[in-house]
Amino acid sequence: MQHTHDTTPVQPSESDDQITVATRDAGAGRVVLEIGGEVDMLTSPQLRTAALAALADDPRVVVLALDSVSFLGTSGLAVLIEVREAAQQAGVDLRLACTGRRVLRPLSIAGLIPMFDVRDTVEDALA
Repeated sequence: MQHTHDTTPVQPSESDDQITVATRDAGAGRVVLEIGGEVDMLTSPQLRTAALAALADDPRVVVLALDSVSFLGTSGLAVLIEVREAAQQAGVDLRLACTGRRVLRPLSIAGLIPMFDVRDTVEDALA
């Protein structure tokens, strides 16, 4: 009898790299974007779209929660700068909530930490 069922494990490919972005209303004109996964050339457009959409709703504060980000590449840094500029133009207070080295190190190496209001927790960023 011929076995027609292939049980070879499927290996993840580079195209399986994903980003997750969950937006939640924190009340009083505050919005939190929980970002996870790898923010690189392939996924940074998703971050840009979600963040700019959040700004379009005319909030007072937007918090990017970045502790679930496993990689932040240069294209991700570029999106953060773009979102910061859009927030400034819209009069929105943009805050980053992050303690993870995977995010803080690239920001630090690029000299970008002073450009952002970085808080340890989402709760701190919402205060």
